[in-house]
Amino acid sequence: MPATPPFAASDADYEAWARGEVAHWRREVLKPAGALDRAARGVQQRINRVIPERVHETVTAVIERLTRTILTGADLTTGDPLHGVALAERDRRARAAIEGYRTAAAVEGGVTGAGGFWMAMADFPALLTLKIKLLFDLSAVYGRDTEAFGERLFLLHVFQLAFSGAGRRADVLQALDGWDAREHPASLDGFDWRRFQQEYRDYIDLAKLAQMLPVIGAPVGAVVNWRLTERLGETAINAYRLRALA
Repeated sequence: MPATPPFAASDADYEAWARGEVAHWRREVLKPAGALDRAARGVQQRINRVIPERVHETVTAVIERLTRTILTGADLTTGDPLHGVALAERDRRARAAIEGYRTAAAVEGGVTGAGGFWMAMADFPALLTLKIKLLFDLSAVYGRDTEAFGERLFLLHVFQLAFSGAGRRADVLQALDGWDAREHPASLDGFDWRRFQQEYRDYIDLAKLAQMLPVIGAPVGAVVNWRLTERLGETAINAYRLRALA
């Protein structure tokens, strides 16, 4: 649970506090997988062997196609980048945006969870769209222009960091460190989509499968979507703090 931000503090004091929060977040990101995480991964691997290959292929194709379209298309609109604003105000606006998206994701998860298997399956692309839209809005809050391909690539890395296993997170965090001091690819041609999809699905599948069960599907869908959206928002806030405080 993130600490309560001291929004009323001076700019210098707030930035000092934010540095401490980023350091704490970094330690959590780099923490090795615990026994519970390893057990969950084992369960996930057994479930993956049971699920028909046709379902795996369909979900994988939807994730890749939708993510590519969102990240490279021009149809996703957001507000103008926010300039000349202190970090405290950016964080405050970011948390307000996250709250709105968490609520929308919870409602969407509850509705699809109450609708049975096929409605729950439809929740995969719907929730993914909400997550990407949240990232675009947060990019504007932190003064970044998502018309630039490099900024969209940054968002993809933030998404990866939020939903990767312990064995992958260190590599993604290293890619985010010093982001503005390095050159980046001009296209997604060399991006490892297979690993991206598998990490994302392994992270969310176990929780989302419970959404397909009768009776408990609706409350599970609401809670899971809320928590997944919150995790993505917190990851994005700290990733942008990394850049702002560099």
